[in-house]
Amino acid sequence: MTMKMKQPPNLLLTAVSLLLLMLQTAIAANSHARSIIIANESSRRVEVHWVDPVSGEMVIQSEPDILDGASLNLDSYVGHTFEVRELPAKKTGVCAGEEQTCRVDHFTVSSNNDQVIIIKDGIKVDHTDSKTIASNSAKSLLSTCRSTVQKQLDNNPDLLSIPTILDSFSDCVEQGIVNEIEKANEEITFQASVRTEMGELLEDYACADEKLNTTEPIRTESWRDKKVGIMIERPSFKIHTIENFVTHEECMAVSEMAEPLLEDAEVADGSGGGQISENRKAKQAAIAVDWEKEAEGDLIAQLSRRVYDYVNHALPFEIKENGQEELMSIQYFGRGRDDDQPRDQYMPHCDEDCTGMAFRPGTRMATIVMYCEVPTVGGATNFRNAMVHIKPTKHAATFFSYIDPVTMMTDSGFTEHSGCPVIEGNKKIVTQWVRLGVDDETPWDSFNTLGVKISDAENQ
Repeated sequence: MTMKMKQPPNLLLTAVSLLLLMLQTAIAANSHARSIIIANESSRRVEVHWVDPVSGEMVIQSEPDILDGASLNLDSYVGHTFEVRELPAKKTGVCAGEEQTCRVDHFTVSSNNDQVIIIKDGIKVDHTDSKTIASNSAKSLLSTCRSTVQKQLDNNPDLLSIPTILDSFSDCVEQGIVNEIEKANEEITFQASVRTEMGELLEDYACADEKLNTTEPIRTESWRDKKVGIMIERPSFKIHTIENFVTHEECMAVSEMAEPLLEDAEVADGSGGGQISENRKAKQAAIAVDWEKEAEGDLIAQLSRRVYDYVNHALPFEIKENGQEELMSIQYFGRGRDDDQPRDQYMPHCDEDCTGMAFRPGTRMATIVMYCEVPTVGGATNFRNAMVHIKPTKHAATFFSYIDPVTMMTDSGFTEHSGCPVIEGNKKIVTQWVRLGVDDETPWDSFNTLGVKISDAENQ
């Protein structure tokens, strides 16, 4: 006996809906800021007011109004409430509500992305966002697959068994999900290429604009009573700024140890490598930390310990100092605006792989740059693909990581950065590149550029 099943089990429907929602819903940004679009399809003129949550005062956002068929782009924040208000017709001077009243409706900005507020006939607000779109898409796919299975049942009511029906429904859903993933990947690839191209166009302007300040963080936190600006916080890449990270005394200790060791610095050429500074103005020196003196309060060991403590605070690793690279003291010297020689400049580069590939043990996965002396003009760090510009502040630090601790995949280009040339004054920094997978027995210099132990590579 063959049983005719009208619809698939609710459990399967629920699982499919949740999967589609996860696939299509954009990942919400950590910031509470949201960009929204207000589209007027009401056949009436309207105006939009922000409602002050404390006083209830209406603050107009549309100047002077939004005509039928027009739209308004608005930057707002999660939880903000707005009132949409109908305006009287210009010819009659009255509204189209009952007894010629002007109709109103309200909406509140949600935490979802891609929010579009459509003002319909009757001044009714239709609020859509990324989750609504994903949910509707899931419902559409489920409806299509139900119809497909139902047609098979109608055409062959005695030939289809429950396993066959479930297989047919599963195949339909699977193909629908594959199509959605392909669409999502195409969109992600397109958006990434657009951002990269924009970054390339803006690179020179970012360095040339002397008045360009540090990008506003999406939020601020506190770490050991130090203010931390969270510029970017994504699974595979993070960019933070930390105020008062290094002390004057620590900077002096590093400078004193670096002085007799300074040599011509390599300047990144944009290809992932480096070239010796043509003008021999930039200098660098590797500073070995004497960890045996840490208990005695050695300033350099104290600073280095703080570096690893912050890395372990920002990332779920237990990074130790064993086998890590030395601290690097790097100095840049401005030669004035009228100097006709090419200036030392770090072209866009990544400190390690940033191709979105699997992390290679023993390679770098985070960087901390500490500013001991800052120039009066120039010297900013620009993360062009992440749209983050950091103007150096004395005794502050910039932290950035380029690994996803869960998937162990590397950043896909958002931590590519450049160092704007120093025009006036000097720039003295202390840099620590942090590696994962090194220790006393396998220090950083025991790995080749492919993340393979040199001893193993020689035996191959």
